[in-house]
Amino acid sequence: MPQLGKILIIAGVFLVIAGLVVLLAGDKLGWIGRLPGDIRVEKENARFYFPITTMILFSVIVSLILWILRKLF
Repeated sequence: MPQLGKILIIAGVFLVIAGLVVLLAGDKLGWIGRLPGDIRVEKENARFYFPITTMILFSVIVSLILWILRKLF
């Protein structure tokens, strides 16, 4: 169980850092969700939004962070 505590602390630190980035640079992150490849359909009474490119980018970034953390610990 000590391993679980370490994982929770690392996850908490990551969430705090992500929160600070959004808080301090939120106005500069307007491109998130508007990348080429994100599907966006807007009609009069309906909106459909599927940010596939953004999800792939976040997946690559999170995978890279996890890979680095595994190499460090």
